[in-house]
Amino acid sequence: MPPSRSHIRATIEAYLGRHAEEREDLDGLLAVLDGNGEPSSRATLPHHVTCSAVVIDRDRRVLHIDHRATGLLLNPGGHVEAGDRTLLSAAVREVCEEAGIRPGDLCLTPKFLDSPIDVDVHDIDANPAKGEPAHQHFDFRFAFYLTAEQPPLALQYEEVTGAQWLPFADVRSPTLRAKLLDAGAEGLDGQPEPVNAGALIHDGHGRYLLRLRDDRERIWAPWVFALLGGGRTIDDSCLAATLRRELAEEVPGLEPTDLMPFAVEEATSVDGLAVPIQVYAGRWKGKAETVELREGVLLKWCTVDMLERLRLSPGLGELIRRHAAEHPAAEGPPDRPRPLPGEAPAGTELHIVGVHLHLQDEHGRILLGLRHPSSAFAPDTWHFLAGHCERETAIDCLVREAKEEAGLTIAPEDVDLVHTVHHVDSPDARPRIALVFQARSWTGDPEVLEPDRCGEWRWWKPQDLPAEVVPYTRRAIDGILRGRPYSEQGWGER
Repeated sequence: MPPSRSHIRATIEAYLGRHAEEREDLDGLLAVLDGNGEPSSRATLPHHVTCSAVVIDRDRRVLHIDHRATGLLLNPGGHVEAGDRTLLSAAVREVCEEAGIRPGDLCLTPKFLDSPIDVDVHDIDANPAKGEPAHQHFDFRFAFYLTAEQPPLALQYEEVTGAQWLPFADVRSPTLRAKLLDAGAEGLDGQPEPVNAGALIHDGHGRYLLRLRDDRERIWAPWVFALLGGGRTIDDSCLAATLRRELAEEVPGLEPTDLMPFAVEEATSVDGLAVPIQVYAGRWKGKAETVELREGVLLKWCTVDMLERLRLSPGLGELIRRHAAEHPAAEGPPDRPRPLPGEAPAGTELHIVGVHLHLQDEHGRILLGLRHPSSAFAPDTWHFLAGHCERETAIDCLVREAKEEAGLTIAPEDVDLVHTVHHVDSPDARPRIALVFQARSWTGDPEVLEPDRCGEWRWWKPQDLPAEVVPYTRRAIDGILRGRPYSEQGWGER
């Protein structure tokens, strides 16, 4: 079956949502969709749908093919065939046939994903030899990155005479060239990066939460155990947002804590494309059978020794074993970790200790950092310079973090504890103690030295703090201004 009429309509409406100014140019396509003919059949005249691939390499060049019949230099593409289930899969097939690039050599671009970068309308001359009158093509063009530096081409010389890689400014199609240049270097840099997000959810006691996938048409890895998660959409601000949205859609109410990037894995899509996946690891200790599962067959807690008996998505067993080796399971039942002998009395709940720097300049302004949009914790939110205590004193941790994150040099004797926040994010989360220290003096100006964690340092007047501040950070600042040494967050108001 060729791409359905509803699939084509949804694709073009999403495209027009970004390019409303082109609606009049595509009226003919909308008329085809409202007509009786098959929109993607070359027998549907005087208009029908075709598909092309915009293949971008690491040097921001686009593959063009010298077509033998027309003598034109074009992107790989052509008519949709009966076996093409989607417009994207038609574009993938065409570039494979004409240029010999394997689907696994391609991946989606984070900017456009599976939406077309361009829909071009162009006239086709009559071809008496094929009995075809003059007509128009509505060409859906999909952008791809190369997964390798430059795979060898195997051209289909029956139809083409050669190939060229052209810079964006030299791309032959005016409409495509304009969109490529408009996207800019940051929008289309040719560098593959994850476009899917997965959740490696564990309970801290050696169990991992897996989902048995549906066995339905065009479901990736059907009837196997896999991670929760899915693909990024155009509306997702970052992959952390993708994961939060996917979890809310698939298992509403399941909210793992301490989600942090763990690994980047690679899968293969139903169209054969390479799919980089950012895997986040996080904790949850609920009962799998009580969760509402909206996508998939069932949720199940699994242990490492069960993996060999399960049908798993490719690479999942190795991923779980690696995580288990790096994060040894705590002893005791999953609902309450037991401390090691001699470490704490029975029933003690171990806490995470974090240190935070409350720094004020000569104008009384407070230093805050804007967390990276891909951060698993509080993305695009302002926060103290902070870090977790390792095997070190809290003040030593503060001095180290200030130097590593912002290039500030602080002497331990110039530090005072000014506030403590005892907080918990959710009933299942491990409690935390936030120690807020103020430095009386320091040397250096704040620099962004860990751009994967912080995008900007800025001084704020206490009365003009931004709306997007980590809640317990705001509470600590308020407590300091009021002269209070202690506050609580998440335990219920007192």
